[in-house]
Amino acid sequence: MRIALISDAWHPQINGVVTTLTNTVATLKTLGHEVELITPERFKTYPWPGYPDVGLAFLCGPKARTILKAFKPDAIHLVTEGPIGYAVRRYCHEFGFRYTSSYLSHFPEYFKLRIGFPVWISETYLRWFHCDSARVMVSTASLETQLYQAGYRRLARWSRGVDTELYRPQPKDFIKDKRPIFMFTGRVAIEKNIEAFLKLDLPGTKYVIGDGPQKALLSNKYPAARFTGYQQKESLSRFMAAADVFVFPSRTDTFGVALLEALACGVPVAAFPVQGSKDVIIDAQTGFLNEDLQLAALSALELNSGDCRRYALENTWEKCTKQLVDNLVPMV
Repeated sequence: MRIALISDAWHPQINGVVTTLTNTVATLKTLGHEVELITPERFKTYPWPGYPDVGLAFLCGPKARTILKAFKPDAIHLVTEGPIGYAVRRYCHEFGFRYTSSYLSHFPEYFKLRIGFPVWISETYLRWFHCDSARVMVSTASLETQLYQAGYRRLARWSRGVDTELYRPQPKDFIKDKRPIFMFTGRVAIEKNIEAFLKLDLPGTKYVIGDGPQKALLSNKYPAARFTGYQQKESLSRFMAAADVFVFPSRTDTFGVALLEALACGVPVAAFPVQGSKDVIIDAQTGFLNEDLQLAALSALELNSGDCRRYALENTWEKCTKQLVDNLVPMV
C-alpha cells in the first residue's frame, strides 16, 4: 500500500509523537508498504514561542498538494492537527478524498497551561478537524471513552510500542549517585508536571532526563536533582536502565511512550492514576498508581523487574503498526 503520513511534529523534536512516527514509518517499510512523509522539514517553518525546536509550517498547502499528487497514495492519514494537517485536510475535502486522523495529545490543556489559551476554543477546533475523518485513531481505551463522550465518532484503536532491543535491562552502575535512583524522562515543560516529582521527599537521587522551557527554572529551584539534558538512543537507554523507579507525574499525556521504554528496561513506574498511565501500567505489578505519588514511588521499589520487562515485550511496534494499516481507508 502507498501511504501518506502527514505530521506537524518531526525531528529535531524529541517527544512521543515523533518517536511513534519514526518507528511506525520504519515498520511500515519493513512490512512492504511505500510511505510518503510530509512534515515541517519540507517547508519553511517558524519557531513556536518558547519551543525553538518546534517549527510550524504555514502556507504549506500548494507544496503539500504537489507532493501528494506526485506520490499518488492509496491512503492518507493525518497524524496531527497543525498547519500541515489542516492543509492536507482541506486538499482532501476539495477533491472528495477520504482520510483518517489521529488524536494523539490533549492540546487544549497544553495551550491553556502554556499561554492561557481558552480550552473551549481549542476543543472546538479539534472536534471540527476530526468530524469528517473516516476513522479517528486513539491509543487507549480510556481516551476512546473520553472522546466518545465528547461527541467523537468512528473511533479506532492505534496503540503504541517499544523497541525492546534498544530499551533493555543494563547495569545499574552506569549511574554512580546515591541510590535509589528515581527518574523522569521527557520534555521539561509545564504540562509534564515535573515539579510534582521534584518536590517529593524521597531517599537517594532524583534524575531528570530531557530539556525544555522549564529546565533552567527547575534546575535552579531543585539543585539536588540531576538534570542531564536530552539523551537519545543508547545513551538514553543506559540512563533509563540504571534507574530504580521511573516517576511519571504527568496528568495530561494520552499514553506516555516513556512508560513502555522504562518497563522494557526492567524499571517499574510510579504515576498518578490518570488516563494514559492507567492504560499502560498494571497496578502493583509493573508499577504503582496513587494520588500520593511519594507512596507510589516508594512502593514501586519492591516490584519485580522481570515482570516489567515481560509486559513490555508484548508491546511491539509491528503489532501496533498493523493496527494502523487495518484502520486506513482508500482515498476514493
